[in-house]
Amino acid sequence: MPIYEIGQKGRKGTLGSYYAIKDYKTPNPEFGTLDDFDAFVAEAHRLGLRVILDWVANHTSPDAAWVTDKPADWYYRDSLGNTIVEYDWTDIAKLNYGNADMRSAMQDAMRFWLDRGVDGFRCDMASLVPQDFWTETISALRSEYRQELYFLAEGEETWLHDAGFDASYSWRLHHLLNDIAQGKAGVEELKQYIAEDAELFPKDAFRLMFTSNHDENSWAGTEFERMGPAAPLMAMLTYTLPQGQPLIYTGQEIGFRHRFLFFEKDPVRCWNATPETEFYTRLNSIRHSHSALRSGEKGGEYAVVEDQWVPENVFAFTRSDRRETLMILANFSGEYTECALPDAQRWQDLVTGELFDEELNCPVLSPWGWRILELK
Repeated sequence: MPIYEIGQKGRKGTLGSYYAIKDYKTPNPEFGTLDDFDAFVAEAHRLGLRVILDWVANHTSPDAAWVTDKPADWYYRDSLGNTIVEYDWTDIAKLNYGNADMRSAMQDAMRFWLDRGVDGFRCDMASLVPQDFWTETISALRSEYRQELYFLAEGEETWLHDAGFDASYSWRLHHLLNDIAQGKAGVEELKQYIAEDAELFPKDAFRLMFTSNHDENSWAGTEFERMGPAAPLMAMLTYTLPQGQPLIYTGQEIGFRHRFLFFEKDPVRCWNATPETEFYTRLNSIRHSHSALRSGEKGGEYAVVEDQWVPENVFAFTRSDRRETLMILANFSGEYTECALPDAQRWQDLVTGELFDEELNCPVLSPWGWRILELK
């Protein structure tokens, strides 16, 4: 969520929306001061973490200083001169990117946080902002600061990568994973999606993959509501599918089974370790320690396993590079399924440590179960 001061005018609920920004350069006092932020960034960097900020370039709150202190054409306005909204976003005012000074001010606000050491931005509703603004801005900021700045676009339009974004949201995959979990789609639909996505997006594009986020959790339900017993399997796929960058949304790492109230204070009250904590810790470890699962141009090659030993309800694929070959087995059914692996190959399960070859038992997949195997 954005960390900046938010508006009062048109505020929804008692908390309001953190996407109705009043001042891009002032932190929300609910979160602390600039000194607190600087200390946070310093500690994150000490721990080897990177910090990206949620950036809302499409609009401000209707009581932002720019509304009254800047020329009227910094915003889209109606015939009476009132700022206008999009959709049902009655707590925002849409910015006009036809004004060059407004564009410069937006870039300057982003520089304010880069000067404080942030490592990039997750750009809210990026596809609603003109492509040429992103092209100019991303190029300029990388030139002025460092090429490694990370830019994530909340959008799925291919032109976002032409504009310089590193990563984009894979919304279509998210909805497909919901459908698979609900029995509305299966192996063939996922194969087709992956092939089409590879055609549409450049090889160095990262695709943010998720089973939940702040919109989905609040409006569509938790992953447990939408995916039921298939939720862990779908999360595993976000870690292993080609070009994927997995997202863990607030509370998922402890199995929080709750829809967050969008415009009210609704904290996660218990951070005790759970089976979900172990689950995500294991997936993170596997992904970080196996180069074949990387994304982008350095990632391992993806290939569908299509052989007689692959049951109809199992999605089997490999990720391989010069160092290793991994095979992922995903059971898209609520039935136990046995997979007879290819002869003359030996595989080890990265989670359980079990070994499988032509002389040993074949791996059995539990209902909605999965395996990540390494060729030995």
